[in-house]
Amino acid sequence: MLSLAVSWTILIAVLCLVKFTDLSYFGVSGADKYVHFTLHFVFTLLWGFYFWLKLDEIIIPKIARVVLLSLCYGIVIEILQEIATNTRHADIFDVLANSAGATIALLFFVLIKKRKFKEK
Repeated sequence: MLSLAVSWTILIAVLCLVKFTDLSYFGVSGADKYVHFTLHFVFTLLWGFYFWLKLDEIIIPKIARVVLLSLCYGIVIEILQEIATNTRHADIFDVLANSAGATIALLFFVLIKKRKFKEK
């Protein structure tokens, strides 16, 4: 699980820092925001599952730190897009989409923990 989480983390950087053609061909306005949401949703899920398996329980404060890490990682990538690339630019709405994806993943773990607690 660790290698999958690390690989996903690297994939986010590659996808966000390498030039791709315009995403408007999807025909969806703001399609890149859905991508950002999904990237950070999966980021939080993978790291959350990693810690769950490692610690043998869901520890919400630990996963909340993963959400904070996701937010910081997304901000760093946005800054790098602005200063280290000629074709990409920082966008506060990307950061918001990242945050939304990570937060929804956190809620997923909260719901699982509540359900597991009820079963005991």
